[in-house]
Amino acid sequence: MIRKTLKKTTKSDKLKEFLKKYKINPEFLSTNRKMITRGLMLGLFIAFIPMPMQMAATLLFMPFFRFNVPMAVATVWITNPFTMPPIYVIEYYTGSFFLGTEITDVQMSLKWFTDNIDDIFIPLYTGALFYSVTSSVLAYYLVRFFWKRSVDRDKKMHRHDR
Repeated sequence: MIRKTLKKTTKSDKLKEFLKKYKINPEFLSTNRKMITRGLMLGLFIAFIPMPMQMAATLLFMPFFRFNVPMAVATVWITNPFTMPPIYVIEYYTGSFFLGTEITDVQMSLKWFTDNIDDIFIPLYTGALFYSVTSSVLAYYLVRFFWKRSVDRDKKMHRHDR
């Protein structure tokens, strides 16, 4: 269902006029399986990395990779101001577990974070790398699987209707 909605949106005349007016390559808004899965994968990878301006970082990849830009930018918002603290704490605990370091008592405040950045930096980014890679690769293959399954189901229904 989402696949069909995305397909209808890209055929809009208003969208085509907008792309032409601002000279945007329509490839970056393409809604085929490859472009959507690449956008989702890149967005998830960047979403779990603790850094400012994640949307801008996503856009920096545009000259190097072909992906659906709106999907990537929207996916980055998984880590929004409400979800960042618990996600970063989980990443810190995971990184500490992998590195075998002692876990300090975590307080969800900006003061605690700035005071302890030297101690938590490496475990935090180790956990972030784990979740970035794992979630992006898992999402990539799951979306590809369900997209193909949806196409096959539609083909079967189309054959059956004939």
